[in-house]
Amino acid sequence: MKKIVVFGLGYVGLANAILLARKNQVTAIDIDEDKVKLVKNHKSPIKERLIDDYLKNKNLNLEVSSTSNIKAIEEADVVLIATPTDYNTQTNRFNTNSVDSIVLDVSSRNKSATIVIKSTIPVGHTKKLIDETKNRNIVFCPEFLREGKSLEDSLHPSRIIIGGDKEKSKDFSEILTESIESDNCPLVFVGSSEAESVKLFSNTYLAMRVAFFNEIDTYAEIKGFDTKSIIEGVCMDPRIGDFYNNPSFGYGGYCLPKDTKQVLADYKDVPNDLIKAIVLANETRIQHVADSIISKNPTTVGVYRLAMKKDSDNARQSSMLSVIEILVKNKIDVLVYEPNLDLSHNDIKFREAMSLDELKSKSDIVIANRITEEISDIKEKLYTRDVFSRD
Repeated sequence: MKKIVVFGLGYVGLANAILLARKNQVTAIDIDEDKVKLVKNHKSPIKERLIDDYLKNKNLNLEVSSTSNIKAIEEADVVLIATPTDYNTQTNRFNTNSVDSIVLDVSSRNKSATIVIKSTIPVGHTKKLIDETKNRNIVFCPEFLREGKSLEDSLHPSRIIIGGDKEKSKDFSEILTESIESDNCPLVFVGSSEAESVKLFSNTYLAMRVAFFNEIDTYAEIKGFDTKSIIEGVCMDPRIGDFYNNPSFGYGGYCLPKDTKQVLADYKDVPNDLIKAIVLANETRIQHVADSIISKNPTTVGVYRLAMKKDSDNARQSSMLSVIEILVKNKIDVLVYEPNLDLSHNDIKFREAMSLDELKSKSDIVIANRITEEISDIKEKLYTRDVFSRD
């Protein structure tokens, strides 16, 4: 049993803390006292069924705290960092301040611990931290988690990629492989910059796929064609596959918007057209969706959910918010129904629907990124690009 400290209780940190606490002693730290309180009470701070189940019903060796536990850090075999790294439009790169400060603090307190960075960082940043701290125990291990399935994907990873010192990488890989439930998970050791690149390019490809099928839908909508028939025919080709192909209002969420922008920034001195197009395509799609709604001349537009996916409480960088912003700028009254989120802190000037019935009765048009049974009775006033009724 290893002693492990996890910084961050978001999707990545919480999923990894639970994964590792099944067979190790884990101390998880997050500055958000509300998150910590929920986990202490065996409740998940994010909406995910499996995390709820594990916190309530599984025997986990997990302690949580809202303050840094110096004793735990000093005694740790592994320190895992999963703090947010939002994209800063002023610097054109991720804000790595939280990651950097933790690395510096841990390096000064514990010379032997393996520091595993799970946060998404710019390419070359792990090497930069190693050079600055003279600590060769820092490795980068990217996550490839689906929203709403972060623990499931942690238990059954598609692959484990670790970049950095080979000895430290192999030590951590043994801890991971003992914790997961997959017997034959591919295990790859690479340089830290290569591992960082894998993370960013994986998400950039996924964003490209979303943008591609969205542009098929834009084409079909304008031409008066059946989007579903076209996509189904295209995806019968096994090289393309019938997955990740349902049109939407644009890609959003925790990773794709910021990761694609970071990749584009990294291409500053590298010839490219495709990477630039992936970022621009999402902006074009959002504007097209907004224009299509505006062309219907509504007085009040109802918005069914800000979250990008079904059964989700995540509206971070949601394309729906971007659509709403355009509508508001065009003097359209916007009424939002979002029961899973606190809307009081939003900067965009929309009204909040207190019930689903209010949304339906007071809206000329109701827009929805994803259709559910709740709104199946208002098809005559529904605007959506969800053609498969799934994520």
